[in-house]
Amino acid sequence: MRPPAVHAPPPAVRSVAPRPAPVVRAPQPRFQRPAMMARSPQAPHINRTVRRQQPARQMARPSATTTRQVQRQERARRQQENRALRRLPAAQRAVRRQEFQRAREQRAQQRLRPQGTPIQGQAAIRPNVTSAPRRNGQPRIAAQAARQGRFAAPFMGGGNIRPVRAAYVAPRRAWHRGLRAAFVPWYGPVFWPYAYSDIFDYTFWPDGYDHGYWAYAYDDFLDGVFWGEEGPPEEYAYAPGVERPAPTAPRYATVQELCRDPGTGITAWPFADIEKKVGLNNDQIHLLAAVKKAGQDASAAFKASCPPNDAFPLTPVGRVEAMTLRLQATLQAVQTVRPPLATFYDALSDEQKERFNELGPKDARKPVNDEAKQAQDAQSCKQPKEGLSNLPIEKIEDAVKPTDAQMAGLNSLQDATTRAVAILQAACPDEIPLTPPGRLEMMEKRLTAMIDAANTVKPALASFYGSLTNEQKARFNRIGRILAQSK
Repeated sequence: MRPPAVHAPPPAVRSVAPRPAPVVRAPQPRFQRPAMMARSPQAPHINRTVRRQQPARQMARPSATTTRQVQRQERARRQQENRALRRLPAAQRAVRRQEFQRAREQRAQQRLRPQGTPIQGQAAIRPNVTSAPRRNGQPRIAAQAARQGRFAAPFMGGGNIRPVRAAYVAPRRAWHRGLRAAFVPWYGPVFWPYAYSDIFDYTFWPDGYDHGYWAYAYDDFLDGVFWGEEGPPEEYAYAPGVERPAPTAPRYATVQELCRDPGTGITAWPFADIEKKVGLNNDQIHLLAAVKKAGQDASAAFKASCPPNDAFPLTPVGRVEAMTLRLQATLQAVQTVRPPLATFYDALSDEQKERFNELGPKDARKPVNDEAKQAQDAQSCKQPKEGLSNLPIEKIEDAVKPTDAQMAGLNSLQDATTRAVAILQAACPDEIPLTPPGRLEMMEKRLTAMIDAANTVKPALASFYGSLTNEQKARFNRIGRILAQSK
């Protein structure tokens, strides 16, 4: 009650004596504001400067904890790089050592600069460097559209990511773990390292392989052309929230051992069970022996398709050539085994054929309504594949920064990539034949499509790559590795 009694007199003073009003003209609210401003008359000007400088000061002076963490990360990375150098052939160590040294210098520069300040080199080819449209005015592809625009898109959603794929393990090791085998795209410089075993194991045991095996094979093939063994950025290729453990870097000696011994292949078939359970006569037994011999002969082609001791493919042009040789060796193996297998199968009676078809192991986890699933996969296969045709070209453009004259070559490469995707779509991996000869025929068709797709991309890729400067070529060569380091 006292505050109203205290503040009541001022109006009475104004009404009785108007002259003193100028003296009391500044009420308390107006009086307090000037007093506050008087403490720092130039505060607005100073505050704007501080706001601009404070973030830079904070970023330029990291905490001691952050510094120690960065130092530990740098030591770990250098140890990893040194191990990678020891695994390389002597002829390639000097080149890779220079790459590592440049990357170390770039990291050191980046640590000295405030965050958000771009540097040349590695930062120039990191993903998502800009959201601006491409030079041709077309919008950039979104991560979700890139994930959906892949052959394996139907197998990547709804928690259907296969753990065995994340581990990149050999098929028989996956089976020992109770998992379906997946397509393994790379082991060091070798594309499709388990191809020899896969084509024959898949022929006899298709249920032992992931339902999306061939869809992933198509994706990984096209990814390998541009990204190499690292693959595309995960946010563009895999469902959100799914992490792939980094595979252990293979030793060079292990790679060569894999090339010398490509796997058991057709010798893993249960020939004794085939002869006993199918009920073969003497003529049919001889025909089955011819199938086994053909499979053994096919392994020689795989040994010839492995890279020489000092020929790791480090450029996109060299990589696609090595991949093509590998695919041709795989196709040759299929074409070597398929005729004697067809002859043997045709010599069986209808009852024997059905017994032969039922010999393979059955997977209790087979999806229900296979026909509906295959129809859905076929429809998805025909959809645009932006993650395979558009995304690589965008990242190449960001990294290489082609001139106007070079843009024509890049556009030709995009056209060739689009045609290559169409070739694979024509051999869509949307069904699994019921008989072993049918599965070999299917594999021959899909391998031929992959080789045709590679041959479609080769000329445009070689032409565009040849038009680049040495600096541009170096950036193109490192796209996959830089993207992998930025994860």
